[in-house]
Amino acid sequence: MHTVVLDSETDEAGWRTATRALVLAGVPPQDVLWTVRGAADLFAEQAPLPRAEGSFSVSRALVELAGTVIQARDPQRFALLYSLVWRAHRGEQRLAEKIADPEVSAARALAQSVRRDTHKMRAFLRFREVEDGAVTRHVAWFEPAHYIVEANAPFFVRRFAAMTWSILTPDCSAHWDGAELTIGPGAARSDLPADDAMEPFWAAYFAAIFNPARLKVGAMTSEMPKKYWRNLPEAAAIPDLIRGAGARTRAMVEEPRFSEPRAARAAPEDLAMDETELQAAKREAMECRLCPLWAAATQTVFGEGPEGARMMLIGEQPGDQEDLQGRPFVGPAGQVLDRALAEAGIDRSEVYVTNSVKHFKFEPRGKRRIHMKPEAPEIEACRFWLDIERARVRPRLLVLLGATAARSVMGRVVTIGRERGRPIQVGGEQAFVTVHPSYLLRLPDEVTKKREYAAFVADLREAALIAGRD
Repeated sequence: MHTVVLDSETDEAGWRTATRALVLAGVPPQDVLWTVRGAADLFAEQAPLPRAEGSFSVSRALVELAGTVIQARDPQRFALLYSLVWRAHRGEQRLAEKIADPEVSAARALAQSVRRDTHKMRAFLRFREVEDGAVTRHVAWFEPAHYIVEANAPFFVRRFAAMTWSILTPDCSAHWDGAELTIGPGAARSDLPADDAMEPFWAAYFAAIFNPARLKVGAMTSEMPKKYWRNLPEAAAIPDLIRGAGARTRAMVEEPRFSEPRAARAAPEDLAMDETELQAAKREAMECRLCPLWAAATQTVFGEGPEGARMMLIGEQPGDQEDLQGRPFVGPAGQVLDRALAEAGIDRSEVYVTNSVKHFKFEPRGKRRIHMKPEAPEIEACRFWLDIERARVRPRLLVLLGATAARSVMGRVVTIGRERGRPIQVGGEQAFVTVHPSYLLRLPDEVTKKREYAAFVADLREAALIAGRD
């Protein structure tokens, strides 16, 4: 019997080294005992591995499967994977694709569970601000079902590269100081700070986007299992939201703003609570650190316009002038938009104008700042603020200016040419896709510019007709 003692639960390098040596030496799976050095195995001894003569390879699918399964919290995973490599080495072709095979099925089930746990970590991690001398550190607590922290830490480095943060879990902790990622020992939940200024806004955000008419408790608890609730500040509101869903649905159906013409809607003083919440969200957004873009930008550029506007125009991100002035669509693209709105018979003061991403992303070139397209994690992080705007303004129509806005709202990559110029149902809202006005500035010749500008004005007229229908 060959005993292999790995250094940790995620010692993939050690497992690979031992697997290569044992397979080449012809040691069958039943003759290998896998264990991890720890409290129970502190004095476990590993005999020297057989000398590896030669080399071999397995399919990329099996390599990728092993890299995921090793993160599973299952003591038999090392033996299971060794058996699969042993079988592949002995001639079983395309083994990882044989989903009916019992061992392959077991490995794929573990991999699926790991991937689901990874998704939950990325979706339900909540950072709290902690003052650490002159540095503001962001600390989060998570209880993973599997050993996923080390594999996930680079994702959070990419997403929050400009922050100083720590992710605490019972197994281990990940720390980022802005330059170096380190993995340390596990922690206790009591190590997490007790208070955080962002918690009320997480709760307000969740309550604002909660749609009682679409409530499916089973689906919600499947996607957001109750074991995560105690670590989510917004989860405290869930029981009350569920209990009040029926009454809120009836109130939404009977609310005048959904059935009466604009002139008969509530007066501004009746919307005072909505205005206060949106203004509070705007102030909080000025300190947003949900993605790294804040570090280089001059300021957060929040949306502007009347709450209760029938139409909300959503662009991509602020440009150079917007970043300096703190208002959306005031630069060259904004001038094109203003002119097109006027020709379409739309008063800009009566629509709400905002962006999917609230900070300017750019590349410095000499004295100029060149626009860079925001990436998916940045769009996803900023959806927090866009969803608050949508929930408080409650427009009849979302006009999505360009692919980034369409992706942010529709949750998928959108081809403008295919989706343009028609109403699209997105959840309980209607959306309308058209080009971003900056697209018109980039066109190469005047003939094309005039044609595309006329099409853009026509789109805005159609959007206004859709938003004005009672």
